[in-house]
Amino acid sequence: MRTRSPGSQVDRLAKKLFIKNYGCQMNIYDSARMADVLKPLDYYLTNTAEEADMVILNTCHIREKASEKLFSELGRLRQAKVRREVKGSRMILAVAGCVAQAEGAEIFRRAPYVDLVFGPQTYHRLPEMIARATRVGGGVLDTDFPVESKFDHLPKTSTPAQVSAYLSIQEGCDKFCTFCVVPYTRGAEFSRPVPAILEEARRLVDGGAREITLLGQNVNAYHSNHPAGTGTTTLAGLIHALAGIDGLLRIRYMTSHPRDMDKDLLTLHGTEPKLMPFLHLPVQSGSDSVLQRMNRGHRANTYREIVTRLRHHRPDIAISSDFIVGFPGETEADFESTLVLVRDVGFAQAFSFKYSQRPGTPAATMGNQVSEAEKDERLEVLQALLTSESRAWNTRMLGQRLQVLFESPGRYPGQLVGRSPYLQAVHVKNPVSAIGDIAEVEIIALHANSLAGREIMPSSAQALDKGDAYLECM
Repeated sequence: MRTRSPGSQVDRLAKKLFIKNYGCQMNIYDSARMADVLKPLDYYLTNTAEEADMVILNTCHIREKASEKLFSELGRLRQAKVRREVKGSRMILAVAGCVAQAEGAEIFRRAPYVDLVFGPQTYHRLPEMIARATRVGGGVLDTDFPVESKFDHLPKTSTPAQVSAYLSIQEGCDKFCTFCVVPYTRGAEFSRPVPAILEEARRLVDGGAREITLLGQNVNAYHSNHPAGTGTTTLAGLIHALAGIDGLLRIRYMTSHPRDMDKDLLTLHGTEPKLMPFLHLPVQSGSDSVLQRMNRGHRANTYREIVTRLRHHRPDIAISSDFIVGFPGETEADFESTLVLVRDVGFAQAFSFKYSQRPGTPAATMGNQVSEAEKDERLEVLQALLTSESRAWNTRMLGQRLQVLFESPGRYPGQLVGRSPYLQAVHVKNPVSAIGDIAEVEIIALHANSLAGREIMPSSAQALDKGDAYLECM
């Protein structure tokens, strides 16, 4: 928030904005851009919904029971909205994101006190929506897929960047996996032009970013006309161009699809030092029959081959993935194939979920739905294996020296938290380096969701006592 002197004219005119973000990194990026869009209207971020003049719930349709969670939150905010009205002020209540896109009319039916409902492609029109809601009253619904790209109408961000920043380069999906709503809520695949991405990346670096994560529903499907008019720029070419930006120290990308892992991108992991050795590559299942019903367009062995080729170019790369258990028709043999794939690959981390029906998706009407009891049992088995794999990966870090980019203060005085090249959170007590620096850190302890380490001084012969080198991290 911008600092303002109490009682000033600016302070009296300013309005408070609260954005609650659900789900993926794309939503985090979108929420930040909504705040940019609303700054010219003098909205400034606050940490408390109850005191806000405008509340935006930026929703995600991927997680289970997304709608139920939304309506529960709306019910709570309705009370705060009424309290504001009793005091003679107003709270504009808005629902954004993928649930808004998919269920806009239903939101107004069940929560008629909501003022704005808009999808992820229309938030650049927020000022117009607010004006309409204020002027004529009633709910404003905007879930069209506009012909023009929202990125062409967003203001240039002026907010200081985090050390690790997100940059959206691609949206939408043309894959149509049978369990997924993204093609219906985010639309067809769209890639931003290279010059626009480079310009935003430079602004982020100028604002303090040292690491940028490139985002997209199918980020490795990125393709755009080359700025010089000499063909097409793929994700590999874009990363190569971004690596030339002074001050940008690290590059990551997510989320990828196995079908779009081309040769150039695989090779780049072994040749571009700024590209971090971490890849989130969802496989969803280790069974070919399940993958076929999911319409994933690849086989389990195709996935294994991709990982083998990646490790040929970058032997230490950390692989992360997503899994769905209990997809319609999944048998015990199918599930066992998933466990075999997990053991074959050795994931550094992974996310696993029970299949849940999404209205409007083909899988929702498939026969042979798996019982909840079977889903629960299989998920427990899979998560135990994935936890074991992740623990084994992290255990290999003990005693190693990793380059850690410090991002923020820790929970304890004198502690900083950063990320290793493999995306692990690393806590360090009393480092000499500061936020935004990359330091060499020896890993000396493991915790449930993080590592602990001590900074290694370039000239250091003095080893800190391990008992003093870190605090227990929760």
